[in-house]
Amino acid sequence: MLNIIYAGTPEVAVPPLDYLAQSEAVRVVGVLTREDAPVGRKRVLTPSPVARRAEELGLPVVKANHWSEEAAAAIAELNADAAAVVAYGALLPRTALDALPHGWANLHFSKLPAWRGAAPVQRALMAGESEIFSTTFLLEEGLDTGPTFEEESTTVTPDDTAGTVLMRLATSGGALLERTFERLEAGESGAAQTEDESVSYASKMSIVDGRLTWIEPAEQILNRYRGVTPEPGAWCELGENRFKIGGLSVADERLVASLTEGEGGSLAPGAVRLHAKKVLVGTGTEPLQLLRVQLAGKKMMDAPAWARGAGSDMAEATAARTPG
Repeated sequence: MLNIIYAGTPEVAVPPLDYLAQSEAVRVVGVLTREDAPVGRKRVLTPSPVARRAEELGLPVVKANHWSEEAAAAIAELNADAAAVVAYGALLPRTALDALPHGWANLHFSKLPAWRGAAPVQRALMAGESEIFSTTFLLEEGLDTGPTFEEESTTVTPDDTAGTVLMRLATSGGALLERTFERLEAGESGAAQTEDESVSYASKMSIVDGRLTWIEPAEQILNRYRGVTPEPGAWCELGENRFKIGGLSVADERLVASLTEGEGGSLAPGAVRLHAKKVLVGTGTEPLQLLRVQLAGKKMMDAPAWARGAGSDMAEATAARTPG
């Protein structure tokens, strides 16, 4: 049985920690996570979700935003054989990678070597992929280039966003890591990744990625919405302010047909209309349905309630300033 350190930071990294903490194949001897960070409007210093869960489990916690002599010393005291890494959020230098005899096994949310980098699920959804993968691999100095061990996938449903897909893969990812450590203990070296046309990169997300351009086809807009939800979030413009989109879906075909027949024809890209108690927005192809929206300085609300309160003039002009 290997003694392992668990390195992770955000909420998505909690389910694999829970799984490994209960495993009979490995023993979690400590947790490495990022330092407490300011949260909320009052910027209160708050432990990471993984730090909080580790404390509940009674595990020693090492907090470090980068590898240092202090972090190395704290890790050494735990006498670990290997480490699991799930969204830790900091680069590990060669000295760190060499510190554990069986290395650092990373749970990465793509089918490597596709979507190496910081936001694999988000970028895969934005690209319209219908099957999203997770892979375990052994960290080395290259960007997600190490030998791979375990793999699984999940099918994207119409209601999925990056948040739901990530949590689903994270929930099942603990078992992948467990099997990876069993293979490492048995002396396996994993499968080398190919360096060919299958290599792609998933750059870090920014607020710009969330901007919806209504002149694009509906499918492309939906893919972007799924990829940027919940973070950094989807938005367009209302006047000079950012208009956040908290829910977006394919509109029912019968609803679209009745709109075309009875209320002024089809919607121009970016035009919004309250129709049959639903809020539709025009795109470069067929209309989409707005489910939840948030005006600047306001709380997220149901789109029909917003449209009724805003009045027809406001509703028709919502996305008139089509980004692009």
